[in-house]
Amino acid sequence: MDFARSEEQQLLAESLRRFIEEEMPISSIRDRVEKEHGHDGGHWKALAEFGVAGLMVPEEHGGSGLGLLDAMVAAEVLGWGVVPSPFLSTAVLLPVALASAGSDEQRASWLPRVATGDLRIGAAITELVTQREGAGLETRNGKLHGRALMVLDAVEADCFLVAADAGTSLALVDANADGLSVTALRTIDRTRGFAALDFAGVAVAEWIGEPGKGAATCRRLLDAGRTMLAADILGASERALAKAVEYSLERKQFDRVIGSFQAVKHLCAEMVAELEPARSLVWFAAHAFDAVPEEASLMAAHAKAHLSEIGPFIVRTATEVHGGIGFTDEQNLHYWFKRVGVDRQLLGSPEATREDSAELQGWISNAT
Repeated sequence: MDFARSEEQQLLAESLRRFIEEEMPISSIRDRVEKEHGHDGGHWKALAEFGVAGLMVPEEHGGSGLGLLDAMVAAEVLGWGVVPSPFLSTAVLLPVALASAGSDEQRASWLPRVATGDLRIGAAITELVTQREGAGLETRNGKLHGRALMVLDAVEADCFLVAADAGTSLALVDANADGLSVTALRTIDRTRGFAALDFAGVAVAEWIGEPGKGAATCRRLLDAGRTMLAADILGASERALAKAVEYSLERKQFDRVIGSFQAVKHLCAEMVAELEPARSLVWFAAHAFDAVPEEASLMAAHAKAHLSEIGPFIVRTATEVHGGIGFTDEQNLHYWFKRVGVDRQLLGSPEATREDSAELQGWISNAT
């Protein structure tokens, strides 16, 4: 099998990368996120005009009608540019949820606004993986009660995609709904906006599918989310490697560029050796989501676990090539370092995703 980007996917990656370099350089991103944690400063609207927001929206609703593999290409480039945007929740998770269990009326109502960038979605799905004491949502008398932590893309969200009832119900909740309290959370990654949501009898705007029967749809969301995060790590790691190589060919010691030293060559070679095999793993996970659904959950877990381990190694090693300067505020490398660090934990650490893989293959069960 000739498994690589198609000509169209390669064109998407190259054109999106040029667009980000010209319109969203790290200097402008830095200025924005230092002032307002998690705010994109208009980047999302610009990305929507480029076509990123509507990649997975069907053509009849104003999008491109593409699959998760194409969205993965965009996610990789967004990670490469550490672009702050609600891409994961808005452009991926909502279309996946509506394609899986939404009605024709819901798709016609929500998806055109996704494609134009006029709708921003936050995703309260982290409790699908792990649940801290006091967290979790349940439905009582048709309304939501409880707490959701580490809600993805929560800053500036118009609506929240919410998993409830132990991952068996999926709902859309208006960000201004009565009884809903939104508390911003600060993390080391300033390019993303997280929040905690407290629900005190919050009315549901719309259920996606039948309440209590949405386990399969929630699983699809988890698989898509993990694959996109793996792609984000892949792109961020690729950029960190490139910055390390670039620096090694500029920085001189003893009248020689440090890239000519054997020790630095070895560091760069080790990063390449870890990164390149991971690329095909992420691509196949995204491919399996649509083309090999019986393997989608397992491959998403494998990709997320593996990238969550090699990503921190690559950004840490890139920092070492810089002589540790990546930890100072003057060197922008720390944005990629921190992005990968947060990606590692979202929707399951390497340990949690490998445990999930073991359960999927029948090696362990929830009862053990």
